Amino acid sequence: MTTHATPVSGIGQATAEGLVREQFSIIETGELALADTNCTSDFVNHRAGHEPLAARQQGPEALKATAIWLRRAFSEMRFDIHRIIVTGDLATAWVTLHGVHAGPFVVHDSPDGSVTEVFPPKGRSFAVRQVHWFRIADGAIAEHDAVRDDLEMAKQAGWIPPTPAYIIRMRAARRRERKATAARLQIVRAA
Repeated sequence: MTTHATPVSGIGQATAEGLVREQFSIIETGELALADTNCTSDFVNHRAGHEPLAARQQGPEALKATAIWLRRAFSEMRFDIHRIIVTGDLATAWVTLHGVHAGPFVVHDSPDGSVTEVFPPKGRSFAVRQVHWFRIADGAIAEHDAVRDDLEMAKQAGWIPPTPAYIIRMRAARRRERKATAARLQIVRAA
């Protein structure tokens, strides 16, 4: 891994790099309590548009929701960090995400967070390149954005090209997820 250093206002290169590594670790390990100090109270993940509503909010709870969502779908997640560059208050990380599609990958593309698609698990492993950007403020991560090779992940996970049998499994899984989501919302509303 190669790291180039330009001082980060208020914190050093090592601290900025540590925050980035810790955020990947939160996703890998599910150690959600680490999010409380890893993120600012107004943390924003700009890639959360297809995630559950909780992940689209601000602050550490949004990162926790993203970790839960990803960990439900993928086991054995690991980020190989190839390079981190810190310039000013921005850190950029080049990584390869490894995982196994072991649970339903639930897509929430609607503005209200409704389930729009579900990819049932096929048990296939994948390894895809990604680039992540982080803005550091007040000693924590304030923003996250990324470019991911989701098409390659879909190919490796066996989602595309879909077979007729897999399309039927997707539709059945989507019905189950929508029913489960509706049931959770009724419980919350009743409380």
